[in-house]
Amino acid sequence: MTPRRRAVLAALAGSALAGCSGPSKSTSGATSPASGSPTAPATATPSPRPSATAPAITRAEIVARYRHAVPRTWGFEAPGVVHALPTGKRAVALTFDACGGPGGSGYDRALIDFLRERKVPATLFVNSRWIDANPSIFHQLAADPLFEIANHGTRHRPLSVTGRSAYGIPGTRNAGEVYDEIAGNQAKLTGLLGAPPRFFRSGTAYCDDVAARIVTDLKERFVSFSVNGDGGATFTPEQVHTTVGAAHDGSIVLCHMNHPKGGTARGIATAVPHLLATGHTFVRLSDALA
Repeated sequence: MTPRRRAVLAALAGSALAGCSGPSKSTSGATSPASGSPTAPATATPSPRPSATAPAITRAEIVARYRHAVPRTWGFEAPGVVHALPTGKRAVALTFDACGGPGGSGYDRALIDFLRERKVPATLFVNSRWIDANPSIFHQLAADPLFEIANHGTRHRPLSVTGRSAYGIPGTRNAGEVYDEIAGNQAKLTGLLGAPPRFFRSGTAYCDDVAARIVTDLKERFVSFSVNGDGGATFTPEQVHTTVGAAHDGSIVLCHMNHPKGGTARGIATAVPHLLATGHTFVRLSDALA
């Protein structure tokens, strides 16, 4: 872990959770898925083409592959998890979670209107429950080239193969449930967008290393964060401004777009001009991550 990454995580300790992501430093641990025409040529019948929304690997294959796997990490750190843009990228990636359900199914219109007004691109991690609660808004966001849509899970659960929880939210209990959490919303988004999402972030952003490998098996990249911009949608506008405004080149900033009564929109509205004035640019994740 780099000194800057360690400092960022340490500075976040103690923040409250109201939206998705938690601020605590990750910890490690080993505890806690034909018949044909008579005139047809005598060749093998071709396999049916997979559905456009079907994952490349089945649930049964994932369960068999990871049935006995024992995780060694739990938190924000796991092999393959992305916390920052590649070295040399003089840009900041703003990402906004929409959690749905008890995590909040609201829509921060002021935040999105500001991003559109200033032409600031962003990556939006949306949960299945939020999509179901906001279908017309989802379609408007998905049609806007300023934004890209990413996978925030099916039921907004921490990603564990042993049932570990984060911030009182129960995690997935085994490899099969990890698959369901990723693939359920992956299929929904693929059907709505016409192409599968490229990036995934779990509810609370917590995962273990086995679950992180399952994300990779499902052809998505697990994206965490380097700056917790709104403390799980609990920060005041001033706190959001201070935290986001201190982002360095290469930072991935995590905030929320599902708590319109929070301080996120007003904080972002002052932090973004500050970052632009100091020479920063903004990108979607796909603009910076090959």
